[in-house]
Amino acid sequence: MRDLRFHNGLLTGTATLLLSLGAPAHADTLREALTQAYETNPLLQSARARQRGTDETVPIERAAGLPSVTSDTTYTEFVKKSANSFTSPDRVLSAQFQLGVPIYSGGAVKNAVKAAKTRVEAGQADLRGTESAIFSQVVAAYMDVILSEAIVGLRRNQVEVLGVNLQATRDRFEIGDLTRTDVAQSQARLALAEGDARTAAANLAAARETYIRLVGTPPGVLAPPPPLPNLPDSAEGAVAIALENNPDLIAAREDAKAAQYDVDVAGAGRLPKVSLYSQGGYNDYFGTLGSGVPGADFAQSEKSAQVGARLSLPLFQGGRPAAQRRRAQAFASAAMEAEIGAERDAIAQTRAAYSSWVAARELIDSSQVAVDAAELSLEGVRAENTVGNRTILDILNAEQELISAQVRLVTARRNAYVAGFSLLAAMGRAEARDLGLDGGALYDPQVNYDRVRGKWFDWDSDPAPEAKATRTVDTAVQSGEIPGS
Repeated sequence: MRDLRFHNGLLTGTATLLLSLGAPAHADTLREALTQAYETNPLLQSARARQRGTDETVPIERAAGLPSVTSDTTYTEFVKKSANSFTSPDRVLSAQFQLGVPIYSGGAVKNAVKAAKTRVEAGQADLRGTESAIFSQVVAAYMDVILSEAIVGLRRNQVEVLGVNLQATRDRFEIGDLTRTDVAQSQARLALAEGDARTAAANLAAARETYIRLVGTPPGVLAPPPPLPNLPDSAEGAVAIALENNPDLIAAREDAKAAQYDVDVAGAGRLPKVSLYSQGGYNDYFGTLGSGVPGADFAQSEKSAQVGARLSLPLFQGGRPAAQRRRAQAFASAAMEAEIGAERDAIAQTRAAYSSWVAARELIDSSQVAVDAAELSLEGVRAENTVGNRTILDILNAEQELISAQVRLVTARRNAYVAGFSLLAAMGRAEARDLGLDGGALYDPQVNYDRVRGKWFDWDSDPAPEAKATRTVDTAVQSGEIPGS
């Protein structure tokens, strides 16, 4: 099945993905982080608002093919009349009404509406891509916090171990069992470990700040992520899915179709246009018309009306319509090339993500072997040191090899998960509809499009815009401390 559902039951099988030292009793989950980002991330909210603006291009373009009604009303006071004018009124109220009904526009309106509809579909695909990209960032930030906490724990544990080693080395130096060189080597390794621990703490604070930027709230005690189902068996299979579902590729395809309609719209500038029109007028002179002619009887108000058909046939426009059509053709060519470029990107991203995912999984296995071997080696070196076959430097080196192997292991686990999610994103399977997020109905851009596409009333407005994303200015500065430690 296609859905990537983060059910609670799946969490029982994530021991191999746990990067921290132990599973907490209560924790934030990846599902909760994704849900909060889905509802409050400003980039995603901005993309939705832009798409709602794109929806309005359909009624805007359609309006050019609908009847239009206008009126003009003027009131005039003749404060100074010509001396030779005996019939001029003192004042007049004039009203004009015009009705226009377009009949034929050379296909400009029809193709403009088609282009607008196609760009709505392209925008919806772009919105999917934005959603998928933000989710990928949230997953990476979530895993970075877990990874950084694990590394901080390992580094601090190393400091504690090296501190004990240094004290033991000093004790043995006092009784003449070791030399000052052994003490200096232990001191140097402890100082380096303390520096590494401070660097790890700074990286953890930075990871938490990135999490806040994307999710909107500080991370708590993060639970291990659920496994990623429905990952492909081969790079070829992944690419085949991506070519059908990658949102960026779909958007590029729709943009290329819309650009073809633009060519027809531009070409319509050379074709005739036919419309019907009706015009009516009313003048009221307030009894002042002909007041300068004694005994004259003039009608003090008048009405007029005309109806007809209008044919507009362009004969010469200075080459403007031809240039517009050539420009549209060039843009259509660019859109076609962009579609191929998007296809290349989708293929490359999918293949690269698949390779990274496979490599990271293999690295987990080799790193686990390295950790097991390093632990055994450290035990042996310490035992051999007690009988004089190994030096303090050998112990320090063995401890350094162990911590390095442990860091590589937790990093490989993080990289494998992020690469797997990136692979799903490249395949078009890492969006809210695939993740089964909680928190209410999912945002459906089609709902707004269906709402506005048939609107025609000039005074039909939406409420004033309000920001939906949450602010992070009140969140506390993050530290490199591990919760509960």
